[in-house]
This record gives sequence, structure tokens and C-alpha cells, in this order.
Amino acid sequence: MSTLADKLANLTPTARRLLEAKLRHKGIEIDRFQILPRSEERDHYPLSFSQQRLWFLHQMEPASSAYHIESPFRIEGPCAPRTLRRALSLLVARHEALRTAFETVDDMPVQRVLPPFEQWLPLVDLSALAPEVRHRVGRRLTRCHVLQPFDLTAGRPLRSAVMRHGDRDHTVLLTMHHIASDGWSLGVLYRELVTAYGGLAAGRSSLFSTLPIQYPDYAVWQREWQAREVFPGQLEYWKAQLDGLPAVLDLPTDRPRPSLQTMAGGQVTLRQEPDLVHRLRALARREKTTLFVVLLAAYYAVLHRWTGVSDLAVGSPIAGRNRLELEALIGFFVNTLVLRADLSGAPTFRGLLGRIREVNGKANANQDLPFEMLVDELQTERSLQHNPLFQVSFSFQSDPGLEAVAEGAGSRGLGEVKIRPQKGEYSATMFDFSLWFTETPRDLSGLLVYNLDLFDRTTVHRFSRRLVDFLEAALADPDASVEQLSNLGAVERHQLLCEWNSTATLHPEDRLLHQWFEWRAELSPQRTALEFAGQTLSYGELNRRANLLARHLLALGVEREELVAVALERGFEMVVALLAILKAGAAYLPIDPSYPRQRLEFMLGDARVRVLLTDTAVNESLPENEARRVLLDASGEEGSAEILAAGDGSNLDLEIEREGLAYMIYTSGSTGQPKGAMNSHGAILNRILWMQERYGLVESDAVLQKTPFSFDVSVWEFFWPLAVGARLVIAEPGGHQESSYLVRLIAEARVTTLHFVPSMLRNFLDELDLAGCSGVRRVISSGEALPSDLARRFAERLP
Repeated sequence: MSTLADKLANLTPTARRLLEAKLRHKGIEIDRFQILPRSEERDHYPLSFSQQRLWFLHQMEPASSAYHIESPFRIEGPCAPRTLRRALSLLVARHEALRTAFETVDDMPVQRVLPPFEQWLPLVDLSALAPEVRHRVGRRLTRCHVLQPFDLTAGRPLRSAVMRHGDRDHTVLLTMHHIASDGWSLGVLYRELVTAYGGLAAGRSSLFSTLPIQYPDYAVWQREWQAREVFPGQLEYWKAQLDGLPAVLDLPTDRPRPSLQTMAGGQVTLRQEPDLVHRLRALARREKTTLFVVLLAAYYAVLHRWTGVSDLAVGSPIAGRNRLELEALIGFFVNTLVLRADLSGAPTFRGLLGRIREVNGKANANQDLPFEMLVDELQTERSLQHNPLFQVSFSFQSDPGLEAVAEGAGSRGLGEVKIRPQKGEYSATMFDFSLWFTETPRDLSGLLVYNLDLFDRTTVHRFSRRLVDFLEAALADPDASVEQLSNLGAVERHQLLCEWNSTATLHPEDRLLHQWFEWRAELSPQRTALEFAGQTLSYGELNRRANLLARHLLALGVEREELVAVALERGFEMVVALLAILKAGAAYLPIDPSYPRQRLEFMLGDARVRVLLTDTAVNESLPENEARRVLLDASGEEGSAEILAAGDGSNLDLEIEREGLAYMIYTSGSTGQPKGAMNSHGAILNRILWMQERYGLVESDAVLQKTPFSFDVSVWEFFWPLAVGARLVIAEPGGHQESSYLVRLIAEARVTTLHFVPSMLRNFLDELDLAGCSGVRRVISSGEALPSDLARRFAERLP
């Protein structure tokens, strides 16, 4: 939607005056479209919508530096701090936003304009310090200057100081609160500060023309006229555009999202060669679009590849200065657009450019509606964990800023003085992930800002490389699908395909799982292998019983890699059965007797099981099927008690391949039909050998086996301790669900190593007396996200 005010704002001052005269001649009221200066002074004024949001956030966290804007610059050459202070004071008098206090009147926030005052400009002389000390102290002072909280009721949203490094070397520190400033305002501040400093130094008294309006005039206009005539129509567009938008973008973070967003930010510079920027600008011209759209489209594509999400919302700030009278004003005018893009259907990059151009065009046509009002109207659920509507942002600025001011310093009366912008070192972020581009007449600089609570710096570095590599690929073939375009450079591709896949490990002997156990049984046959319900079983006896059962399975016709079902409760016989199946060259299929009857029927039928190992108690609860049942505790034709009591208990000499099937575990079926996941001897052996190399079990260790054997964690619980000669402590059936029982068992059996899913670990730590668990050396946690508060509690209770 283009208003008359929009058209007026896009004209030159001369053309605008001519058009206004013609419109008035035709009886059209121009004043109702303009922001007019107030006709009378008030004691206080309403806040703009953007200011109101920041004011509320400031009430929640008054000590936060998340909305501080850091703007240091270096002055090389003669510097007069007193003149600089007068220049700053002149700007404070000129711009009411720099002398505005924020208060509450009748339970509503208001802004009160204070009379002009002299700006504070403390001078800190560091010139007497050694260079390395000067640098260290300077950084500390800069940090304090940026992080010091603002008292918004005091009416001083601009803080300034000068650090003197030498006679001709000074750093000017400027920190502003966002409630009184934005990125555009910094350019205004820099230009006018240089003009005022040069003019005062030259003795000139008339330096600036009168500003047509002040920020409170804009706030009143936005509240009264815009809310009445512009916002209703634009709100309907945004409601339709954002209907059904997911509340949170599921980013692949390095750490779980904390319960309270801290806004601690880090920065990574995006490095791109000048030639790349030149080619991107050429592509934008060919596609009749802008560099903004090209870069934003690439950002969407890499985010899509990174997250797997096709419905993406990216926040993008706009200057909010589509009125001529706002261009030279310092204040907070920035609005935020929610750019929602659909990347489904594997579009080409050229096709994606068209989609993003359309989304951006429609959003800009409806840019006046304040983001704060949009959030309220959509009744978006608020959360202290993340920003509403979007969590990733994209910013593109083309303001020349301080560098252009510095180049023209001589013409502004500064003579030989050189002004150099300094990069701010201390960042905060309101979002999870942000991409910033700044375009200058010379080049294009990029910056990735990220939440330190969520991401590691190395992760963000990888993203930056992938973005640049994707841009190169898109330039080479813009008609390729964004799904096919590579976002991996040569170095990262080699790392992924070669270095990370170079996992071959030389082991002293090529043993399989059961063969590692056999070796341990031969070395120490009398050592305790299993402990259960107050009884023990030695390595030698366990090996003998497993060998007897393995020979019985072969006599029954069990073939190589055939699935043999095991339906047993936890105990000695379960471990005997698993080892026997592996020794016979077959693979085991765990059947949890507690599963619903329908699931048991499906698993036994789907796996085409011919032989099922169980016992008398469990057998009664199993569904009918065609499998031959071997009752390990019974005699007679179906039993094996006599076989396990006597016979040849020596090791079998079978050749079994490392790639051969060792076991199969069915998935839960929560997302559909359960599926059998098959695992080879080599795969699980690699896992256990890695765990041994990393965590180093010794013979004196005791590992608690409490995970149901239908879960893959149970595999290492069974075979890791038996492969290294340690003791396997078996929890009673159902005992894994009782924290008090586990505490007693760990203490009595002197357990050193165990596994918990985080939710069970929390229950375990809630037990009153954990003194008996002081021998625990390793707790492995997996299966769920591990909250940071739980990790801290674990360290406190089991130090």
C-alpha cells in the first residue's frame, strides 16, 4: 500500500514543495499526511510502540546490556576534549531523544523531555602506562562503559568518555540505549558531531538548520494518525501471512535452550572475497532484484539445509524512516518485518529469488504496523526462552556511516585529524542466530551473531563457510535446485568424506564379542562375572553354560545369522542365552515379556523366528506362534535343564564374520509400524572398544545392568564389562524403576559404572541418602536432552 505521505517522502525537497502547492490548490489537506511539530508543550508524551516494548523489557531486566549500542571511534591527531564535549552538548540540545526521561504516569509509561544540559565527557589518561598495560586497561574500561546499566528515568540515554593514549591518539567511547537510538541514528550522530566539532573549533556559531520535528512528535503521530488510518489494513495482511506459523524454529543447537534467554552474544566475521561480491551484484542486476534479496535467499537456503525446515520465518529490521522529516532525526524508528518463505518443492536458486523478492516486496508495502502491535494482535504465546514469531534474523545496511564521515573530515574543519571507526567487542543478541551485512561504497562486510548459550563458535564458523560455499555454487548454476547446490567447500567435504570416515582401528587381536569374553574366562575362570539377587557366577562357569546351550542350538538346526528370540526376565539365564546365541553364530532378538500381546505377535511373526529361548514362568504369558520353545529351567523334550547341567562345555570353533548379524532390536513404533534394526558384530565391537579406550574399565569395576534388553543401551551394559574382566551386577526385574532399590544395590554391590536417562537420573538424585553411592566413578546419560541444572545437581550430590 502506497500512501500520499510515502510518495511525498520519496521526492526531493524542491519537487515536494511544488507538489504540495498543487495539492493545496486543489483543496487536498496535506497536513493530515505529515508529521507535524507539536503546537504546544506538554509535561509528557506517549512512547512509540517500539519504545514501549523496550521500556517493558528494561523493567524486567534493568541491568541487561542487550539493548546497548556501542559506537567507539579513534581520533588520530590533535584532539580537544573540551570542544568535543561542547559538540556533544550541542547535539543533546538539538535532539530531544538524547535528553528524554522515561517515567510511569497513571500506570502507563511516558517520555518527558528535559531541558538542554552539558553532556558528561570524562577523560581517562592512559598515556603514562606501558603499551601492553594500556591496551589491557583500555579494554577493561571499554567493557565497563558498554555494560554499565542505564537509568532511563535520568534522561541521559547517551553515555560518552574519552581515553587518552597519547598526545595525538584518543579513543572516544559512545554508548547509547536503543530506546533513544538505532543504526541510522549513529550515522546522524557521527556526521553532526564532526560538523559541530569542526565548526566550534573554527569559531562558527551557526552550524545547523532547525529540525522540523522532534521524536515525541513522531510518537504522538504514530499513536494517533497511523493507528487510526494505516494499521488496520496492514494488520489483515500480516494475520493472513503468518497464519499457522510454527512458534519456534528447531535449530540444531549445541546445547538445549535454557529456561531463561540470557541474550549473551558472540560474533563470527563472514569472509567473502571482493570478486564474490562483484559477481553477486551482477546476478542481482540480471535478475532485476537487489543484493539484499540475493543474500537473503542464500540465507534461507542454508538455513533450510541446516534445519530441514521448509516453512521459515526470518526477522528483518527496516529503518522505518519513510518520511522526509525523519531522515535527520536521532531516535528509535526501526521496525521489524517477519519475512516468511516457503522452500518446499525443491525450487531452483533462481526460482527462490523470485519467491523471496515477492515476500520482501509485500512485507515492505505493509511495513508501518509496529512489530509490537503485531505480536499483541496475533496473541502470540510469550516465552522467556525465545523471541516471538522468529528466532533468526537478517539485516542489510547500506549507510556509509563513520568511514564516509572520516573521509570528509578535512572539509568539515578537522584539518589533519583522522577519524577511524572501531569495532565493538562486546555484543548481545535478542535472537538465536543473526546474519548482518553492511554495504559501503568500497565493499561488503558480513557478521554472524549468535547466542552463546545455544551455539559453539566452531558451529557458527562452519555455518559461515557453508553460506559462502553455497553462494559460490549458486552463482555457478542458479538453475540448480537448492537441495542439490553444495554448501560444503573442498576442505569441509574432504573432512566429512575422508577424515571423519577414516575410522579404521588396529586392535591387538581380531576377536568378536563372545571371543573377548572367552579370553577373559580363560585368564581368570574363578573371577566373578555376574552378580544377581545375592548370588554370583564365575567367568568359567558362565562360559561353560553358554557353550552347552550354544551346542544345543546347533543341534536344533539353528543356522548362521538366524534370529533366535529370547523371552526372559533379567537374571543369569538371560546372559547365558545371549552369549550362547552369539557363540552358535546366530543373532539374538530380545522379546520383552511386558510388551502388549499384539506387539509380541508382530515381532515374532515379522522376524520369522524358528527358535525361542524362555522359561516356564514367562512362557505362559507369550502368544501362540510356530517357533520351537526351549525352556531353560525345565526338563523333557522342550526343556534344556539336563543339557545345561552336563556335556561338552568347551569353546566352539566356528568361523563368524565381523560383518555378520549379532542382534536385532525393534523400534518403538511410535511413528508407525515397528521396524527391526539389525546390528553386526563389528559395529557393536567398535562401540565397545571405543568406550574402553575412552573410559577405561578395569577388572575391579562393577557395571550395573538395569536397562531392559530391548533397548540398545543394554548391549554395552552386558558385553563391555564381560569383555574386560569386570563384574556385571544385574538388577532385579522392575528394579530399574525404583530409585530407592537402585541406591541400595549400588551400595551393596559396590557399583562403579551405570547408565541413566536424564529423567530417571533426576529421580535418583532426589533420594535422601546417596552416601553409599560414593564408589560410583562413571555415569553415562543418553536418550534425552541433559538439562544444565540436572548436571549441576549431579555434581553437587555425587561430587
